[in-house]
Amino acid sequence: MKQLQFLIKPAAGYCNMRCQYCFYRDEQQNRTDAEDCMMPLATAETLIQRCFEELDQGGFVSFAFQGGEPTLAGLDFFRLFTQTVRKYNQKHVAVQYAIQTNGLAITGEWAEFFSKEHFLVGISLDGTPDVHDALRPDTQGNGTWARVTQTIELLKQYQVECNLLCVVTKRLAKKAERVYKSMKATGVRYFQFIPCLDPLDTPQGRQPYSLTPELYAQFLCALFDAWYRDWKTSTYVSIRLFEDYIHLLMGGPAGTCSTTGTCGGYMVVEGSGAVYPCDFFCLDTYKLGTVQNDPLQSLLTGDKMQAFITDGWQIPAECQQCKWVHLCRGGCKRDRNTADAAQRSYYCNALQKFFAYAEPRLYEMVRAVQMYH
Repeated sequence: MKQLQFLIKPAAGYCNMRCQYCFYRDEQQNRTDAEDCMMPLATAETLIQRCFEELDQGGFVSFAFQGGEPTLAGLDFFRLFTQTVRKYNQKHVAVQYAIQTNGLAITGEWAEFFSKEHFLVGISLDGTPDVHDALRPDTQGNGTWARVTQTIELLKQYQVECNLLCVVTKRLAKKAERVYKSMKATGVRYFQFIPCLDPLDTPQGRQPYSLTPELYAQFLCALFDAWYRDWKTSTYVSIRLFEDYIHLLMGGPAGTCSTTGTCGGYMVVEGSGAVYPCDFFCLDTYKLGTVQNDPLQSLLTGDKMQAFITDGWQIPAECQQCKWVHLCRGGCKRDRNTADAAQRSYYCNALQKFFAYAEPRLYEMVRAVQMYH
């Protein structure tokens, strides 16, 4: 194999926050076995050993860590992980590390480690202090914005590459411009915005934090206005979703599966060693196997993964007639609207409104990029 990408959950669902919209906790409750265990070092070593046995000379591997809260596995786990990678990487495979964290447990020692091992650190920060503190409290119910923004400052001191991940909820969607300014004030210049997920097997839009298509459209349009203004004045900020649309308009690939409408780009490895095809589908039906018992190649090419990928490629018939299908691709499979006979994305109307609103300026940016290159 030429490349492998892993999303590893070393602390499974353990977390030092109690986010109201946590989809991971919901997934665990919908599994027969919660598989809620810290990853033993032996399991990590098995994964690493199999990975480098099966990768070709000069290949590529990405190890991304998520949770729950992955830092709860402890700094020693990560030190041993990177040491073990060096031990088995005899074929000079290119290795990339990333971690998505809430930032609460990060100290100078952690920051020094991330800097030394060249980790890309994603920090979860929900836009503004009031919304973040309301939706992302710690285990005692206290707000966490101040502590998380202190962590961002610490990472900057150690020159750690950092981006911000913001979950778009009902309250947040009404204040896009304020969110954008507040996140820029951290000094970070790489943002990702993802719509929050409602619990599995419940009607969409019924939770206190639920994002409606109408609000999502409002958010995207207002956020784009602010982002475009900065671009026009040469104070560029990276917003991954908008950049994906520009890449697609240029005929290139997008950077995220949700904008390409495809599945199967990586494997999720739980603390127990269980493997799933996607972070949003860590459920019994989709379990591919385990790193202890199955070669990685067989997990990737097996019937379950192939069925998952094929299903992800299915674009509803109505979508194929849509003028925006080249940008939306039917959207993320997890957003399929079960109440809609055509199974279109829950955010279909939001995206249509956004594309119509932003199209002339997106093409203006495409032309500028093409001229520059």
